[in-house]
Amino acid sequence: MRGACLAVLLATPAAWAASKPATVDVDARDAARGVIHAHLTIPVAAGQVTLAYPKWIPGEHGPTGPIVNVAGLRFTTGGAGGKPLAWRRDAEDMFAVHLDVPAGVDSVTADLDFLEPEVQAGFSAGASATAELAMVSWNTVVLYPKGTKSDDYAVTASLKLPAGWKYGTALPVAKEGGGQINFQTVSLTTLVDSPVLAGAHTRVFPLGDKPSVRLFVAADAEADLDAPPAYAAATAKLVAEARALWRTEHYRSYTFLLTLSDHVAHFGLEHHESSDDRVHERTLVDDDARRSHAGLLPHEYTHSWNGKFRRPADLGIGSFDTPMHGELLWVYEGLTTYLGEILSARSGMRSRDDYLASLALTAAEMEAHRGRSWRPLVDTAVAAQMLYGSPSEGRSWRRGVDFYPEGNLIWLEADAIIRQKTGGKASLDDFCRRFHGASGGPVRLGGDGGPQAPVVSPYTLDDVVATLNEVAPYDWKGFFASRVYATAEKAPLGGIEAAGWTLSYGETMPKLMESYEKVRDELDARFSIGVYLNEKNGVILDVVPGSPAAQAGVAPGMKLVAVNGWKWNKDRLRDSIRDTKRRKSIDLLVESGDEMKSFNLTYSGGLRYPRLERATGKPDLLSGIIAPLSQP
Repeated sequence: MRGACLAVLLATPAAWAASKPATVDVDARDAARGVIHAHLTIPVAAGQVTLAYPKWIPGEHGPTGPIVNVAGLRFTTGGAGGKPLAWRRDAEDMFAVHLDVPAGVDSVTADLDFLEPEVQAGFSAGASATAELAMVSWNTVVLYPKGTKSDDYAVTASLKLPAGWKYGTALPVAKEGGGQINFQTVSLTTLVDSPVLAGAHTRVFPLGDKPSVRLFVAADAEADLDAPPAYAAATAKLVAEARALWRTEHYRSYTFLLTLSDHVAHFGLEHHESSDDRVHERTLVDDDARRSHAGLLPHEYTHSWNGKFRRPADLGIGSFDTPMHGELLWVYEGLTTYLGEILSARSGMRSRDDYLASLALTAAEMEAHRGRSWRPLVDTAVAAQMLYGSPSEGRSWRRGVDFYPEGNLIWLEADAIIRQKTGGKASLDDFCRRFHGASGGPVRLGGDGGPQAPVVSPYTLDDVVATLNEVAPYDWKGFFASRVYATAEKAPLGGIEAAGWTLSYGETMPKLMESYEKVRDELDARFSIGVYLNEKNGVILDVVPGSPAAQAGVAPGMKLVAVNGWKWNKDRLRDSIRDTKRRKSIDLLVESGDEMKSFNLTYSGGLRYPRLERATGKPDLLSGIIAPLSQP
């Protein structure tokens, strides 16, 4: 499979040498007022030409290209004295436009503005610029002949930034000067896979060399960059632990692009040689924010191996207008979640206590997601393009993108099984070295004239099962069939139990949950009365099916007004829940539309927060799983 993949890459058509590259010249000097300007030159043939805007965006797993934010689109014939060209949108494919190109014309130019959105949600379609920084995602400012294989389409890009701004990117630079950065010619695949983060307040953290790894940070204020020394040390340790896990890399260099702002969308998005990581402005200087986001960089870094180098065949990039099929996202994202979590613990980005608290919370959340009784996990992967944007209300019954957290639990169980079956001689680390660690450095694409780019090695479920059997023979196909492809009443907690631990509940909230609540402005009472609500406005975001709140009639979308006759706040709600051990009930007054409703919840369990406890008589595999591999 790997050899076949390499042969396919090397045999791509020699379009690089046969025609001039397309160009995309981006002017981001107006980013502070929310406008990115782009001027494109697109090689074409005379006749009817259909140009496409990238629709299916890698890592976003859906048709999320933000074409609605494109404005000022104009076309002219290429060359000196270019003449305007009329265009018309395709009536069915809203991401495509048609042009009639006159005889003798071999290129067209396009001018467009990308209007930066204010919405702080979504991926690259969300807010990406402030007065002090901007993330330039190339997929937002390019057009290409529809149906073109992105590996075969050569592009030369340039970028202008506001005066004094510095930038970070994985995109190779040809030269700089005159206020402009000129990048080397790359494939459209590589261009879209290489965003640029720039800003007035930046800092670079070197994390390793041979090949080079660095953390490039841009913030809305200079003070936000003052990370404690332990943070940089743990991030460097992350790189060392990843190298100890896989024992090879599949990038020429790697750059974490970390945005610190309260005015952009918050997410992590993987790229082969970089990652787009966006968090709260004070994350590096605030203990709660840093604790809350500790798993982000390990997750996105893991994707360089799992998701970018090894990628499900149905998620491979042929063209950005070709639909992706997400069935194996429970491997792509679920395994990455598991590996990212253990790397966060191995590196010290998360303390042992926070790792255990995170795993306990994941297990409890998946126990609360009763939707698995009708929706198998695989359907959350197939439907990912819809579920990413699904509301919080009703999520425990609808299910969301559960292939992340539930995948974490499933791959923990797979790790524990391997360790048990081999008497501790092998683990999931060995699977990773076989599956993700094979030879696969940069190769030359598109014939002798093409640039280098990282290898992509596609796989199927059969490849996953076969490699697991090489490490530890077992009924892996049946294992995944029952946990991924079938419905169930209970969450898959077998890995926690096999690793020598049990999920339990106590009255003390773990520090990790305290940090989550402070950073997210949410209050989590799912594991007691069964509600999850916005702390600022009291809106109930979710109600656990079968919980005391659900049985009483409380529903998502209602707004909490009072508890036990008093205007609600988080302390009163918690005190009232604690007091249920004495009162055996709790009264809630909620606003439902224009109506006020009272509910009496029968409950006597007090405060309940998830935690892990050691199982009597079972060896502790979990401590071995998170033990560091690299030398101090």
